[in-house]
Amino acid sequence: MSAFFKCLLGPKLFRIYKTPTNAGCVYQANAIERNADNLAKWLKFVYSISYYTSPVLMIMLYRRGYFSKDGLRTLGQVFGALLIFYMGAISLRGLGRVTNSQYKQFLHHLELAKTNWSPTTRKLLAGYDFEFFGWPSEFGWKNVEGDGSKPRSYVEAAKRTDRITSSLVKLPSQLLGYLAMHSFGRRLIYPGAVSLLQAVMAPALDQGRTKLVEELGGRRAKLKCRRGNDIDTMFVDRRNQEGFPDGDTLVITCEGNAGFYEVGCMVTPLDSGYSVLGWNHPGFWGSTGEPTPEQETSAADIVMQYALHRLNFKPESIVIFAWSIGGFPASWLAMNYPDVKALILDATFDDLVPLATARMADVLGPIVVSAVRDFMNLDIAEQTKRYPGPVKLVRRRKDEMITTEDPPHPDTLKSNRGNYLLISLLQFRYPDVVTEASLPVLWQWLECDRAQQVLLWSQYNVDSDICQSQWSAHVETNSNSYPSTIGSGFTDHQRAIFTLFLADKYMADFDSTHCVPLPAIFLHPSCWREPFESS
Repeated sequence: MSAFFKCLLGPKLFRIYKTPTNAGCVYQANAIERNADNLAKWLKFVYSISYYTSPVLMIMLYRRGYFSKDGLRTLGQVFGALLIFYMGAISLRGLGRVTNSQYKQFLHHLELAKTNWSPTTRKLLAGYDFEFFGWPSEFGWKNVEGDGSKPRSYVEAAKRTDRITSSLVKLPSQLLGYLAMHSFGRRLIYPGAVSLLQAVMAPALDQGRTKLVEELGGRRAKLKCRRGNDIDTMFVDRRNQEGFPDGDTLVITCEGNAGFYEVGCMVTPLDSGYSVLGWNHPGFWGSTGEPTPEQETSAADIVMQYALHRLNFKPESIVIFAWSIGGFPASWLAMNYPDVKALILDATFDDLVPLATARMADVLGPIVVSAVRDFMNLDIAEQTKRYPGPVKLVRRRKDEMITTEDPPHPDTLKSNRGNYLLISLLQFRYPDVVTEASLPVLWQWLECDRAQQVLLWSQYNVDSDICQSQWSAHVETNSNSYPSTIGSGFTDHQRAIFTLFLADKYMADFDSTHCVPLPAIFLHPSCWREPFESS
């Protein structure tokens, strides 16, 4: 009976990984477990559909009289029958598992790992791909020394100074904003946390995870963050491996709003030959929780601590690489760990508010602004400004996701919020260079294709060597800290020249849409040199 209950409550087994003595295979469930599991999945699917369509469903049920005494009795009978079917399916699945030798062996190895965690039992458990809730947590705040008590920096939304009457007038929109964000809003911003999407993507995620483990030697681990969530991570170690001269550099990746490390931006640093640590947002696949700003930063924090204290990388050997909305936890990490080697942001925006308001009716503007500022304040630009190290921005010229004007509108490229991220960063770091006088030239450069940018450089006689020597002379007599005082004695023409030089150093263009994988060339070590180092 004990074995039956363990099988009943145990995690679902997906695959037995390939080893030097084992070819690897998909777990073969017997007919009882397979059919019972299909029934349980179908019932969960029905529940998910009912949950996400509940507002419409409730109206339909009300109009058909199901909220009367007899109607509620009928609904109770239907729900009771479905619950009995579900419990029966779960019980049959447990019966099928207890008669399956593969599952029993897996369960034995899982119990060994839980009772006696060691390199040997971990290796046994790593030979299986299974539901991540069953994986033991192997790193958390209890393993952190020193850094755990260090205060973290956060970018807070601007505090309101409205009078009482004004606050009362805005109260309805704030309440609607709260309801919207905590119902459908968060799921629109982070669709990867929606269970239906995860169910659709499950085969691709399983395949991607298999490739990372079997072909690249990936090591999966569960981390327990400060807020109590479990974070699903994957680490590929290239240190001291032949053919990977840059393996001593660790790239921590931060995925987009529907990205998972199994099929996301890990591919770019892997193709570049680095050691890579990927992780899933809270609520994405094996990670628990919800993708709120607080939980996002807490998850990113424990991932960094894991890299420093368990994987034993030094901050100066770590590059943070993010795609799209992943720029939020990435810039937060850079802000709080200023000694990291570099921050690379691909297809990333400056702030969520302009993107959110652009996709909603104008009449909903106050509600959208209130909801985003109060509950999803992703101010990437402000966090990036607080990181003093090398920053590289990659802009997708055909990006259709982080623009406020959709293609084929002529202002699509101009409305790319990556432009505003660049301007915000340059104005903070070089306030005497990127001024109102030089800003029109910068906008002209941002709206050009590469050939026109080269022509613009030629028109202004931009010479990289001269600009770099000007910076070197400035550093010798001042410092290389930010904000820099360089440019205080420049003419407007000199400011325009230096602005074009800076724009080219800080931003690279990729002629692509939002979701195409970034080529490895964009993660070449020259990308994260300080802007004034020689290539």
